[in-house]
Amino acid sequence: MQQSNINWDATAFFASLTEKNKFAKAHGFVFARVSGLDGFEEVLQQLQSATAIVAVSDISQGYIEVNNSPHTRRVKTVFLAMRHAILDMEARQMCMNIMRELFRQFMSKLILEKTKQEQNNIFLDPRISFQEIDQYFFSGCACAFFQIAVDTYTDLRYDPTEWQ
Repeated sequence: MQQSNINWDATAFFASLTEKNKFAKAHGFVFARVSGLDGFEEVLQQLQSATAIVAVSDISQGYIEVNNSPHTRRVKTVFLAMRHAILDMEARQMCMNIMRELFRQFMSKLILEKTKQEQNNIFLDPRISFQEIDQYFFSGCACAFFQIAVDTYTDLRYDPTEWQ
């Protein structure tokens, strides 16, 4: 049986956005990969030399739907972080505003990507959650994240050659 499961590479997509976005460049954003919130410590170390990070988690949550149109839903998480002066709430607020605008600009490209991917039977959920992490997550760093749910076709046909 031919492998016909398909996926969308969120990591490559957001790495490209970070590299090509003028606003991200102007505010010093660099791209990183993490393994969930636990792996965020590596990003915090990168923030010693960079002022701002876009990080995509290489793990995802999700499920397989086994009804009439079998598909896999994966939820990818994208983190945004910016350094600011410790205890400077005005600077923190400015960082949050910058991250909100970067999120908006990323979503303007994601709309185009959504249409493109639907031609490949990859469906991006139109509802994308955005959450700001409170001031105590990491002192001197404003953080937020958003999540994107992606549905892809999953071939669940029984293949006797896969079994003894």
